[in-house]
Amino acid sequence: MVIRRRLRAILFPLLLYCVSGAAGGYFVWHALNGERGLKTNDEYQIKIAGLQNEIDGLRTESALWRRRIALINGAIVDRDLLDEETRALIGRADKNDLVVLLPPAQ
Repeated sequence: MVIRRRLRAILFPLLLYCVSGAAGGYFVWHALNGERGLKTNDEYQIKIAGLQNEIDGLRTESALWRRRIALINGAIVDRDLLDEETRALIGRADKNDLVVLLPPAQ
C-alpha cells in the first residue's frame, strides 16, 4: 500500500509533465514549421520578393513594347522600325544588308 502511494506520487506528476510537455512541444513545433508558421512566412517573403522582381522586369519590357508600338501606330510612322518589322515578318533581307545571326535566347 505504501509502495503504491509512493509510486502514484511519483508517476502521476511525471505523467502530467510528460503529457503537458508533449502538448506544448506540439504547438511550438507547429508555430514554427506549420502551414502558417514563422519559417513559412519567411519563405513567402522570399517568394514575394522574387515575383516583385519579375513584375518589374515585365513592366520594363511592357514599356519598351508600348514605345515601339507607339512609333508604328502614330500619325508619322518610323520608317526604320517599319522596315525592320516587315523584314522580320517576311524573313527576307536586302542585298546590301549585313545579317548577324545570334544564338537563340533561353
